[in-house]
Amino acid sequence: MNINLFDFVLPEELIAQSPSEKREYSRLLAVNYKTKSYEDKRFYDITSYLHKGDVLVRNNTKVIPARLIGIKEKTGAKCELLLLKNIKDDIWQCLTRPAKSLKVGAIVDFGEGELKGEIIEEQEEGLRLVKFIYKGIFLEVLDKLGKMPLPPYIKKQLVGNDRYQTVYAKHIGSAAAPTAGFHFTEELFDKIKAMGVEVIDVTLHIGLGTFRPVQVEDTDNHVMHKEEYEISVEAANKLNQAKKENRRIIAVGTTSVRTLEANISKYGEFKPTKEETNIFITPGYTFKAVDALITNFHLPKSTLIMLVSAFMDREFTLEVYEHAIKEKYRFFSFGDSMFIYGKNKD
Repeated sequence: MNINLFDFVLPEELIAQSPSEKREYSRLLAVNYKTKSYEDKRFYDITSYLHKGDVLVRNNTKVIPARLIGIKEKTGAKCELLLLKNIKDDIWQCLTRPAKSLKVGAIVDFGEGELKGEIIEEQEEGLRLVKFIYKGIFLEVLDKLGKMPLPPYIKKQLVGNDRYQTVYAKHIGSAAAPTAGFHFTEELFDKIKAMGVEVIDVTLHIGLGTFRPVQVEDTDNHVMHKEEYEISVEAANKLNQAKKENRRIIAVGTTSVRTLEANISKYGEFKPTKEETNIFITPGYTFKAVDALITNFHLPKSTLIMLVSAFMDREFTLEVYEHAIKEKYRFFSFGDSMFIYGKNKD
């Protein structure tokens, strides 16, 4: 498909620059796919759309302060690295800028000798393998010198890094946050669980596969980068039981969708595993795992709006987005959310 089919005009003032003051007070557009209708709500109203027996699946990845700004030794040129994946020991795959100047053997200093990175391999699309040199514990050094990898459309710095994490973030490894989860609080989860809704954690460490822009006209030519995901034995057993009992599986965010769909598409059922996926979901895809979806409003022509369009068809997706723009919903990472239901089992 041509990526221009997923384009829309978004006024710049609707791009959220900071999170809502209270997580659960963000707006919620409740979208009934079956009746092709939608309601303007607040996120705490999500409980009105959940039922006893539902399964809520969330991605418990934790964002690392993955953005490093340093000085290239010998030339003094400013460089920027985004840590994507720990390959082994102290070697990381990083997205670099400016990539052209970072050749094999180049050394970048990120903090007066406290942390250095040596380029040991050049890869395509600005990617490099970097060996880090430091004293002490790497994640502690990174926590001191690194910055949260906020998307480029967010111009403000966060007062506290915790607002670029979900309240259930647990497993360190992401270069971006699963932002659909930002709207939940522990208190809201307590209410949801008290309703008889089962909450299950999976893990997908977000990297280029999620946030890399589509740079080709035809979606068939877009290559998704691999991201690591994990489903535990307990989670797989609970998910298979829910399927057997015909209960709704509701994904919190597109990364949870990709985790579940990649797993069930490969194995025919939910299987405990730790592996990589580059699943790319576009219109025409048949969903095998997910019955309903909580998600934010995504960038034009992105893989994420393509996934949403696959879930509730492209024309209706653009209609819903047009309504959100008209009603001045806040868009992207710190923006408002949608709950899409009525596709299955409602």
